[in-house]
Amino acid sequence: MLKKLDREERMRLMKFVCSFAWADLEVQDEERTFVKRMMRRLDLDESDQKQVQAWLQVPPPPEEVDPSQVPPEHRKLFLETVRGLVAADKVVDPEERENLALFEQLLR
Repeated sequence: MLKKLDREERMRLMKFVCSFAWADLEVQDEERTFVKRMMRRLDLDESDQKQVQAWLQVPPPPEEVDPSQVPPEHRKLFLETVRGLVAADKVVDPEERENLALFEQLLR
């Protein structure tokens, strides 16, 4: 399913993933590892990888992370990927739990 995403959708997915990595205001090593694996799985080019790395330094602007922009056919994939990121450090903070629940509601 990941391979079916076009470049714009791949970058949108990574923007969401990075924004969730920032939910507790700190990006954990396990979350960075998850992001690196996702970049490989998505086969991002060097330029896109640099952009994703930048989002791990400074989160994407909230107005650019709008669940209504996720195409209906990709919502399940986005949700599963974000859940994977949230679980990556084996600690789900209240902020992460709340953001994930809100994301699920907005994607319905």
